[in-house]
Amino acid sequence: MLRSLYRRHLYVRIWLAVVGGVVILTLMANWIVRVAAEAERERLAPVPREVVVLDSQDRTIGTGKAMRVPGQGLEFDVQLSDGRDMTLRVAPRERPTGTGGFAPWRTPFGLGWMIALVGVAVALGVYPIVRRITQRLETLQRGVQRWGEGDLSARVIEEGQDEVADLSKRFNASAERIEQLVRSHKSLLANASHELRSPLTRIRMGLELMGDQPSPAAREEISRNIGELDQLIDEILLASRLDASEADMGTIEAVDLTGLAAEECAQVNAELDLAEGTDNATLTVPGVSRLLRRAIRNLLENARRYGAGEISVELGSAGGYATVRVNDRGPGVPATLRERIFEPFYRLPGASERNGGVGLGLALVKSIAERHGGSVRCEDRPGGGASFVICLPAKAIAAAAH
Repeated sequence: MLRSLYRRHLYVRIWLAVVGGVVILTLMANWIVRVAAEAERERLAPVPREVVVLDSQDRTIGTGKAMRVPGQGLEFDVQLSDGRDMTLRVAPRERPTGTGGFAPWRTPFGLGWMIALVGVAVALGVYPIVRRITQRLETLQRGVQRWGEGDLSARVIEEGQDEVADLSKRFNASAERIEQLVRSHKSLLANASHELRSPLTRIRMGLELMGDQPSPAAREEISRNIGELDQLIDEILLASRLDASEADMGTIEAVDLTGLAAEECAQVNAELDLAEGTDNATLTVPGVSRLLRRAIRNLLENARRYGAGEISVELGSAGGYATVRVNDRGPGVPATLRERIFEPFYRLPGASERNGGVGLGLALVKSIAERHGGSVRCEDRPGGGASFVICLPAKAIAAAAH
């Protein structure tokens, strides 16, 4: 029974360790007291000593021995020079009692028993203290068990500033992060299944209606739907990999944002401008080229879809960060929705039926920017429209690809 408690409960181990220390201390104290008592007894044991009797002129008139007699004081056995034997006895000194003295203090048990009782009292007093410490560990254990059984919302109480409190805080932070990831993946799968149904349904209907001799329009519609499916699957896979922080995103290298932006702007006939005082050296950042290209391309595609045909890209740098600003002249984004548009599969009201787009483009831009140690935001453009700004650190970072 005791062995089972010792293995399963930390507070039993700590308590037994304290009790064991008290027991060892008690035994050592008892041994020291015994040794001291033996030494005192040996010191007080009767030991004969030589005695010389002198007269008034310092002449020896007798010799003898002196001995301490327990309870009777000192006793001198002397033989004089004339042959007579004499015994002198000195009574022991009496210890005064009452106001000016003290009486010997005696315990009803032995000194060893008193030390043992002190040890028991210490053991009983330490138990609630140890139990209080380990109760917090048991609370943490129950929280981890609930979380491990599937309750991802389980959290533990954070109290104190010791190691247990620090462990509780770290557990809560980890549980929060994992819950967000699981919720994100569930949302991704649910939205992906919904988005996949639309092009698949259109393809099925197109196949049923085209007959034996499909028209060019039917072929074009099916091809467009297949391309939409291919894009959706590609973006879902990329979003899943970006969510997994331990996934390898590729080799980090020096990426020239000017070259990337120029190539992508040429694809959609967008204007490219450099902010005043900006050169290519300040627009070279460490990162994964294909991911940064994908981020710029997604912003340009988003601007082309909603930007009413006027698109421009402005490159700049400030405070150790390189910035890529994609401007359009579309309807803009309401201030209350500028954070939500970066959520997976979220689209502005009235935009769900627009041609193209599945709601993952901006979410990928945010994930790519964050994996490179940067950020992305949406702002109003003076004169109407929206501006999407990517900020990337120009210094080397460790989390870009690992």
